[in-house]
Amino acid sequence: MRALSNIFQLGLKELRSLQRDPALLALIIYAFTLAIYTSATALPEAPHRASVAVVDEDRSPASARILDGLQMPYFMPPAHIDLATLDRGMDEGRYTFTLNIPPNFQADLLAGRSPSVQLNVDATQVSQAFTGAGHIQQIITREASAFVQPQAGETPAVDAVIRIAFNPNLMRAWFGAVNEVINQITLLAIILTGAALIREREHGTIEHLLVMPVTPLEIMLGKVWAMGLVVLVAATFSLQVVVGGWLQVPLQGSLALFVAGCALHLFAVTSMGVFLGTVARSMPQLGLLVILVLMPLEILSGGITPRESMPWLVQQVMLVAPTTHFVQLAQAILFRGAGLETLWPQLLALAAIGALFFTAALSRLRKSLR
Repeated sequence: MRALSNIFQLGLKELRSLQRDPALLALIIYAFTLAIYTSATALPEAPHRASVAVVDEDRSPASARILDGLQMPYFMPPAHIDLATLDRGMDEGRYTFTLNIPPNFQADLLAGRSPSVQLNVDATQVSQAFTGAGHIQQIITREASAFVQPQAGETPAVDAVIRIAFNPNLMRAWFGAVNEVINQITLLAIILTGAALIREREHGTIEHLLVMPVTPLEIMLGKVWAMGLVVLVAATFSLQVVVGGWLQVPLQGSLALFVAGCALHLFAVTSMGVFLGTVARSMPQLGLLVILVLMPLEILSGGITPRESMPWLVQQVMLVAPTTHFVQLAQAILFRGAGLETLWPQLLALAAIGALFFTAALSRLRKSLR
């Protein structure tokens, strides 16, 4: 009971210290509100008022039909230019897209040939370039097929019926918002626990703790539960208010199961934060270490690129990282509504990895306190 009381009081001390640190409080608020919204909406789902210039060397009903497909609010009315001004307009940044329709375009279509249409994209306009190029390609294919089909009278031999599961509207913001919450949980857990330990050293209060009847285990557990609780509450608030309310992302699964998985993940990453706090001697060093550790955890965990697309060796190595299992767990719950019968391997892996990281961090903390 005395040990539990010490752990509880040490955790309260960490919460009071955090309350008096406006910079960290501002970071927590920003990370779970504006950072989530910005990441989810950074790349638009569709182009918006993108500038297009067209060199129409055919001037036929088929080419006119394609130009009519470039409608507001996705594209500005196409500007008709000639070949001499095409490159100059792109170089000066006046057009994000330039479309060159060759001569005899309609005649080649009706003859069954496959004419080529040149689309130039200014990729420095990154927010419009990738989505806009795909939209223009779809417009050209759709309008050319609609123009040829009545004359050809042919039907495709195979009709592929696509059924999209879990994100039927193909909204990038749905995926981006949940993935950013996962990233912020890992980031804040490592930073807060590492900063709590370094703050003790910089303020000289670590010596006060050493002369008190508390053990390194109690010191570490006090920091882990306090900082983990802060991140857990902030993440739950962000899911309910920012993701579910502000961004209107439908959350499918059990929030209680997600919170349980998040608690196990926080047990692992807060231990990692304590370990980094014992290695770093100042806040700038901690920041550099966090960047060095966090980038592989986020990029290779499957949140950005599916694990199946990575080399086999990378997949096996990243099984040691808690973020790999947490990403699988969070996406399965919040996107697909998976239950405990499906996710128990991830929960067991998080518990085992957390115990391993906690033991290593405790050993390192004991050595540093000596």
